[in-house]
Amino acid sequence: MTQTPRNGNPAVAVVVLAAGAGTRMKSATQKTLHAIGGRTLLSHSLHAADTVDPSLIVAVVGHGRDQVEPAARRVGEELDSDLTVAVQSEQLGTGHAVQCALPALAGFEGTIIVTNADVPLLTGETLAALSAAHTEVPTAVTVLTMEETDPTGYGRIIRNDAGEVTAIIEEKDATAEQKRVTEVNSGVFAFDAGVLRDALTRLHTDNAQGELYLTDVLGIARADGHPVRAHLAADARELAGVNDRVQLAAAGRELNRRTVEAAMRGGATVVDPLTTWIDVEVTVGADVTILPGVQLQGRTVIADNVTVGPDSTLEDVEVGEGAHVTRTHARQSVIGPRADVGPFTYLRPGTDLGEGGKLGGFVEAKNATIGRGSKVPHLTYVGDATIGEESNIGASSVFVNYDGVDKHHTTVGDHVRTGSDTMFIAPVTVGDGAYSGAGTVIKDDVPAGALVVSGGHQRNIEGWVQRKRPGTPAAKAAEAAERAAEQQ
Repeated sequence: MTQTPRNGNPAVAVVVLAAGAGTRMKSATQKTLHAIGGRTLLSHSLHAADTVDPSLIVAVVGHGRDQVEPAARRVGEELDSDLTVAVQSEQLGTGHAVQCALPALAGFEGTIIVTNADVPLLTGETLAALSAAHTEVPTAVTVLTMEETDPTGYGRIIRNDAGEVTAIIEEKDATAEQKRVTEVNSGVFAFDAGVLRDALTRLHTDNAQGELYLTDVLGIARADGHPVRAHLAADARELAGVNDRVQLAAAGRELNRRTVEAAMRGGATVVDPLTTWIDVEVTVGADVTILPGVQLQGRTVIADNVTVGPDSTLEDVEVGEGAHVTRTHARQSVIGPRADVGPFTYLRPGTDLGEGGKLGGFVEAKNATIGRGSKVPHLTYVGDATIGEESNIGASSVFVNYDGVDKHHTTVGDHVRTGSDTMFIAPVTVGDGAYSGAGTVIKDDVPAGALVVSGGHQRNIEGWVQRKRPGTPAAKAAEAAERAAEQQ
């Protein structure tokens, strides 16, 4: 099968190795499915691979296949990419992993890039630069390298006077002079497809690990007279691998630094970058102010001139221009332009706050549409409800939506004014312009323009505390008050 490169680019295919066990994670979740910046390590790697516009992406899975394969296919669908999955049933080395990918690449001629699913910081731009360097001068193998101040543990890149790579020397095999080399192997390569296929058939397991090493392809290619070169990555941090939770956190911090910096360069003010976390799929507009302790997650969209924070977490939330969001936790919700939310406010999925609306302190909303200019200022729960425009819901009100079996809906019209401690017993409708008295329990529909009250006249039973709770502090206080009143 001959692959046709998309957009007319030279043919490129990418193999992403994701079969390792990742035992140092000490997790039931396969290593590459741990996440930073709102994407799994695998997803970051597949997004980077897709950036080079490949004819085909092959994800090689093995350990945790039941988790990794469907995850890879989902990312392929999101990218609308030609992605296939190859299975490495036994983990017999990196060379063996690429052998497992070859059937999916049958008939492909061009450049095969091999990368790893545990290097989430590697950008598509760097892969594209590797691909360009590989084809600029005819080359059999191009290894992506990096400069390390402390190269301990890495394979050293040995070049000849012409700059070609003559060997990759592992730490345990390096001489004292070779150990001083600071250019090291990243584990990412670009191969001529024909050279790679041929060399993979000639790998052997004559090594300490008894595995088929992909790096041995370089020696085979050179022995056959093919040129082997290196491309030095501009930023070694991109090639940091993730093998345990410590490295996961470090990679997450570096990715977040990039993302926050991009938001600032795009016109946002981030008051404290060290306490601000922004996922990679978040959109942040211009003249946005992000105060300390803010987390923007998922596919959150922040329009221009918004202020968020301090101490707010927004996940998959759309925030309109000029809105203010303070000390708020929100998920899968919409906050309209110039709306005001917080502090200590909880927006659950399905909340849609209209332009200029307000959800104030200690308000919780769920599956609720609050119209333009309407306000729920404080201490209120709004669930399964529609509130019209320019209405005001009094403090300590509750939309009683659950009867123990089913959820029911409440509809409140435009320009409604409800008193504090109003209970809306769903299903119920309150008409436009209606009012309610404080402490009202609304069980039946309220006509437009009506005043609804449910309490009777107040009745005081005097002396009840002294008779029913004798000797208590309350009774003693009441008796003292009576004596003081008698003496006046």
